[in-house]
Amino acid sequence: MDASSGQSASERLAFMRPSLQWTILLVLSLALTAIFELFALPAALLIGPMVAAIVAGVNGATIRVPRLPFIAAQSIVGCLIAPSLSPDIFPSFAANWPVFVAAVIATIAASSFLGWAISRWGILPGTTGVWGSAPGAATAMVLMAGAFGADQRLVAFMQYLRVIIVTLGAAMIARLWVVPDAPVPRTVWFPEIEWIAFGTTIAVAVAGGALARLARMPSPFFIGSFILGSLLHLGAGAEFQLPEWLLAASYLVIGWTIGLNFKRQTMVHAARALPQILLSILALMAFCGAIAWFLSHEMGIDPLTAYLATSPGGMDSVAIIAAASANVDISFIMTLQALRFLFVLLFGPSIARVVARWVKS
Repeated sequence: MDASSGQSASERLAFMRPSLQWTILLVLSLALTAIFELFALPAALLIGPMVAAIVAGVNGATIRVPRLPFIAAQSIVGCLIAPSLSPDIFPSFAANWPVFVAAVIATIAASSFLGWAISRWGILPGTTGVWGSAPGAATAMVLMAGAFGADQRLVAFMQYLRVIIVTLGAAMIARLWVVPDAPVPRTVWFPEIEWIAFGTTIAVAVAGGALARLARMPSPFFIGSFILGSLLHLGAGAEFQLPEWLLAASYLVIGWTIGLNFKRQTMVHAARALPQILLSILALMAFCGAIAWFLSHEMGIDPLTAYLATSPGGMDSVAIIAAASANVDISFIMTLQALRFLFVLLFGPSIARVVARWVKS
């Protein structure tokens, strides 16, 4: 058997009709989600579809989640987190802002050093490691990397692989904090719709995303609905309703979108450097874990809240895990995550360009 036939066999989904690919992806997603739910893994509704989509993508799936459902899913997750913010976080931030800022800067510095080392030691070509190691704003970093001459495929691989590993790691760690004897509430998939609260949710999802896009904000649909929903909740006491069926559909779409980015060609291209990439991701996770320990030890924050707040994964994925975890301070988690996210968006490209110049010098 020659190489081309071997590749065809390994990417058999590419030769199937899109409808059949979607069916296989859906069945596999449901099966994995059921398994993860059986073990009470937080955010199983996200992780099951995400792992299923990775399997499909590596096996040649050509399907992609349409842009509109992905936009809607991001907006819904923003609305999910907005009501979790409480006024109590502002006095805490005002009193401890140096700690917040130091945690953010330390994470950026650690990721920049890892990216410099990967590129400097020739593990990945050019400045790919610099852009791939940035802790957040994955899409923005992929686009900036292409403009700076780095390999966008490898940057995307590093960024999304970190999102996957951090998401799985955070979910497993969150699972360890679940009290074994705690009763598990029954999920009501189709509750009675409270039309004012539900209408407010949909309006915020649409208006927040639209306004943020007009303002040219990065990740506008998640950030826009999150900011607008938070302002309405804190300022006007607005209430939201997010039925479980809507959340499940949103998690499914986000998981599929992330997972289908993994293609066999990219993974083969990155195979030589995979151990070093994994090591860098684990090193960044360990460093953020050390920051979490410091926050827990010095500020009295419970360990799970501190870990999720400093976790270097995707902000929306961390938000979903936090929402599915018991006894965590979602307000604190999202404040630190949002602060780091904004810092990376504002200064990340400039920092990456500076580090890239150091690599070339």
